[in-house]
Amino acid sequence: MSNQIEGFMKGFFLGGVAGAVIAILYAPQSGRKTREDIDRKAEELLAKAKKEYKATLKKSSNAYESAVKELKSLESDTKEKVGEMEEKVDELAELGKEAVHDTKGHLIKAVTSAVNAFK
Repeated sequence: MSNQIEGFMKGFFLGGVAGAVIAILYAPQSGRKTREDIDRKAEELLAKAKKEYKATLKKSSNAYESAVKELKSLESDTKEKVGEMEEKVDELAELGKEAVHDTKGHLIKAVTSAVNAFK
């Protein structure tokens, strides 16, 4: 985006300069009148450049603020999802512990029964 703005500003300035040079070359006026015209045109060009710069700066600022808001929203959503995933992992870990405990109990009973049957 910065390259586009920079390119636009360069083109805007160079176009103004080229227009001023062409106007000077073809002006059938006195030197004093031509210098006055050049000064006036330069001031107009500078005013336009400032106006364009301010507009571009405002657009850039708005785009930046919008991007920051979007990133904060994404951060919040991500934290929420991570919290949900942590809860699921804790639930699954608890279920795994219960399954191991139940299996251990069944295994002990089976071994005890086998030992008693062997005796």
